[in-house]
Amino acid sequence: KAGPFVAINCAAMPTELIESELFGHERGAFTGATKRRIGKFEQANTGTLFLDEIGDMPPALQAKLLRVLEEPEFQRIGGAKTIAIDIRVLTATHRNLTDTAKKSDFRFDLYHRLAAFQIMVPPLRERHEDIPILAHYFLKRYAAAAKKPVRAISTDALQMLMQHDFPGNVRELKNAIESAVLFETTDQLQPQSLPLHLTQKDSQTATGSPTDTTVILPLDEVERRAIIHALKVTDNNISAAAQALGIGRNTFYRKLDKYNLLR
Repeated sequence: KAGPFVAINCAAMPTELIESELFGHERGAFTGATKRRIGKFEQANTGTLFLDEIGDMPPALQAKLLRVLEEPEFQRIGGAKTIAIDIRVLTATHRNLTDTAKKSDFRFDLYHRLAAFQIMVPPLRERHEDIPILAHYFLKRYAAAAKKPVRAISTDALQMLMQHDFPGNVRELKNAIESAVLFETTDQLQPQSLPLHLTQKDSQTATGSPTDTTVILPLDEVERRAIIHALKVTDNNISAAAQALGIGRNTFYRKLDKYNLLR
């Protein structure tokens, strides 16, 4: 459809608010409703509404959603006017809705209404060949956003990414690249800039022991990692990080400048 594209994450909205988010409400419909609110369905009229994590939609709201899908019209909360819509609805979920429906946590009739056309997207751990493509896409996106001159991913860093199972799926990869871009000081993403859970796992796999001491890091790299870790733990509080490392603020600032960590 050529109209607007409107998205909402059903899992991210409190149960008591999601109905208002989807269908809107009239002024005075409930406590705190000081003015009319246009819901997502109405916003997406003549376009597409994307309901992410549909499997987390409260059961009470599933019946109302089914009715709107069957008869493309609804009323705002507290309203008497019926609003007709011309809309395409897309949904996504990480759940197996067939199993969820069998447990009575999801309506079978709604499932069959939504399952008219399905696209199954395997988790990232089952399609490792997509990791380089996605990683470079996220690198370009977040390097531009952070105005960092990081243009490529080193072979070693990419190998670490390829060896990871990504239980958090694409979102975990996205967050890993976003974080690494912020900490990278060269024009190429290096392994030491990746999150610790990736580098530590790789080190343990390579050495066979989490306490192996045969890998010797340069002293500057040890210091750089210590500074990054201190900043993470203290939520970028300069004074607290310097105190935790046992150095003064001025010395800490000089080291931030040395490792190009000032931002």
